[in-house]
Order: sequence, then structure tokens, then C-alpha cells
Amino acid sequence: MARRAELDGLPKRLPRGPKGEALREILEGLVASLPPGSPLPSERLLADRYGVARMTVRAEVDRLETEGALYRLHGRGTFVAEPRVAQALAFSSFTEDMRARGMEPGSIVRSQELMEATPFLATTLEIPPDAPVVLIERVRTADGTPMAFERAYVPADRLPGVDDADFAHGSLFEVLGGYGVRLHEAAQRVVAVAIGPEEARLLAVNEGKPGLLFHTVARDPAGTPVYYATSLYRGDRYEIALLQRREEPRS
Repeated sequence: MARRAELDGLPKRLPRGPKGEALREILEGLVASLPPGSPLPSERLLADRYGVARMTVRAEVDRLETEGALYRLHGRGTFVAEPRVAQALAFSSFTEDMRARGMEPGSIVRSQELMEATPFLATTLEIPPDAPVVLIERVRTADGTPMAFERAYVPADRLPGVDDADFAHGSLFEVLGGYGVRLHEAAQRVVAVAIGPEEARLLAVNEGKPGLLFHTVARDPAGTPVYYATSLYRGDRYEIALLQRREEPRS
């Protein structure tokens, strides 16, 4: 009876249309109405309620899990996930983004070391080959939950002593500001990836889960590269929100 109580408030029948799409509409509405951590009715109950095959229910639940709206706990069931964080369109730091959403940002520094610039880094940062670069590896957290794994590369000659800066308690933007550096713009490229074993451990997700990998080159007002970074975000907790406008064709 307790499990059947989970169906209270749900429509008693599917809307018209293909069964998979109709069930998807109901499940999306249910997820939107429930707080994070709420249990989803079992696949059997949903199949019986709407007269569809268990495989149809499972396919829609799998889709919502892949999109990060649900998560499964082995032997316990399926639950509503925490809402995703949308990346701001403005050029802002992770710290600024999280604080703007009422979340407490954090950093776990994995390494902070000097290295010689590879040919790729030398070209990207517009510095001589083998010039010193500071590599900062951090796990970025929001309210204590791992959100992203970041590698940032900063030209050491342009920012003396940056290899000893405190990146555990300050954002990269704040550290750069202490050197009088103003950030003006960033070129970003984003690709969808499967999260590898080491990153999965750091981000507290299963290996192979979807992630968003950002490649960022930030520049100052003069156009000089200030840093290059790769940031791997959990696909179940992060999304990109875009506002696009269409230019009217010229006659």
C-alpha cells in the first residue's frame, strides 16, 4: 500500500499519442513537482497504472537518469536528482557562479606545480617554448558536492610567485586580480565526453557517466592570454543555457 501511495496525484491514464511520449510527459511533470531525493514509483507500478510494457517505462526512466533528472540506488529504487546548475552566459568564475546561485563554492587542490610549457601551451598562451607554466589542478565543489575537475595553466614569468598562491581558499580570478590583471574575454569550446576512472573517483560518479569538458583561453583587455584551462563538469549536475538571436537577412 505504501508503494501504491506514490501514485497519488498522478494522472490515471496516459495522454493521447504514442505511449512512450505520453509516459515521458507524465514522468517529466512528476520529477518537476517533487523535491530532490523523492522516490519515483516503481517500474512495475507505473507499467500497471498506464497499461504499458515494463521496457517502455524503463526506457523513459533510463533517459531521465541519463539527463541527470533521476538517480538510482541499487536495491533501494529511483529518486529525483538535485537540479542542474546552468552555466552563466557572462564570463564569470566558478566561485561567482556558485555564489550567485546561493551555493557555497569550494576547492580541493590536487596539485600546484611549475612545469615547462608544451608546444601546445606555448602556442595557446603565446609564450616561448619551454617557458615556465604553473599547473593548478583542483576539484571544484558546491555546498561540498564535487561539480568539476579543473586544470589551469598560468604563465609563471608574467605572474611571479603565482605558484605559491592560495588556490584552496580563493578563486583564480581573485588571485589574478591581486596581480592587477583584469580579465576581459574568454574563448570556450565544449565537448561531451565519457568520464574516465580517475575523474569519476574525484567527482563521485560512476565511470563512463556523461561529462562536459570545457577548454577555455582567457585574455586581458590587451588581448594577451592570461590562462588556459580545461574543466570537466558532471553532466548530471551541469548544463549550458544559451540565448540565441537570429540576424535579419539583409535585402
